[in-house]
Amino acid sequence: MKTSVTTPEAKAALPASKRAWKRIEVVGIVLLCICLLMLLFSPTSLSGLFNAILDSVRPVVVDVFLTGVVGTAIIVSVIIGRLLERLGFTDALVRIFVPAMKLLGVNPAVIIPSVYNIFGDINAAGKISGPILKKAGATKDEQKLAVATMVQSQQSFSTFMLGLMALTFAGVNVFAVVLLAVFLPLVIVPLILSKVLYRDVKRVEIGHLPTFTPERDFMPTLFSAAREGVELLLLILIPAVALVFAVIGVLDYVGIWAPIEAGLGKVMLLFNIHPETGVLSVLVSPTLAMGQLQSIAADLDPSLVVGSFVLASSGLPLSAVFGQVPVVWAESSDLSEREAMGAAVLGISMRLATAFVIAFFVTPLVV
Repeated sequence: MKTSVTTPEAKAALPASKRAWKRIEVVGIVLLCICLLMLLFSPTSLSGLFNAILDSVRPVVVDVFLTGVVGTAIIVSVIIGRLLERLGFTDALVRIFVPAMKLLGVNPAVIIPSVYNIFGDINAAGKISGPILKKAGATKDEQKLAVATMVQSQQSFSTFMLGLMALTFAGVNVFAVVLLAVFLPLVIVPLILSKVLYRDVKRVEIGHLPTFTPERDFMPTLFSAAREGVELLLLILIPAVALVFAVIGVLDYVGIWAPIEAGLGKVMLLFNIHPETGVLSVLVSPTLAMGQLQSIAADLDPSLVVGSFVLASSGLPLSAVFGQVPVVWAESSDLSEREAMGAAVLGISMRLATAFVIAFFVTPLVV
């Protein structure tokens, strides 16, 4: 069966009163018909859908980001990150990790987003580290490698501290778990991905790297960082979060989200992760998940506590993976939103596997 293609010549041959239908116009007509039918048979459906989206988006945007501690933490993290950069922190990190990255044959700047993420916030880490990677001459594969490695560590210091309390209450050797779950992946992930998937990497000598410490005075640096933090929060992160939770609101309204959420709980249990706190880490907040976990850790199987801690010590929730990380990295690096999202999803998948391995095989050795 042949399909008609409207060439410029054929388009010119059509009379002015006619025009070939485009696919998107057909989609629009179908959507219009659906809306009209809903208005005819169920007038409250459209308003109910809008209210469901609003109820899903408002608590996160307003209570968490605008008036809650998360929004303030993002602004403060940018300020701290820029201050550390001004004090030579970035150049010191490069010198420390050059030997390890040389063995892997990878640009040492790849590790910088992960370290900034541990000390601050995943959004600030991307905002600060993206330009550093570009300045260091990192390839696109190395920038993807940086994103996949960055999501291996927690995006909030409070998540880390609450998780340590949970491990302590469960009677687990905290040092061993932290070493294996937080610091070892900073080397293991670049090692694996640079050999398997992101192969366009190159060994860089310290003498070929530029210096990353800006020469601006301290006060202009701090004021500029504060403004940058507010812009990051209002212009990039809140729109991305609103989009993700708007989709969740739609799925919830049509009755699909509840089975998805229940299925996630079953998956968590299969991976030796406490179901309730695991789902909280994936969908809402790892910090909130660790807050709940530390209150019940003494009564749980230690392997579930370890698995939940390892999962929470990552770039989750999904709103960050599918919204914040792609937008921030598309703004500050050479990656497109799709490329950054793909690297983040790959990194989170590796993190889930890491949580299972450490919870199942390592926990009996550290309890």
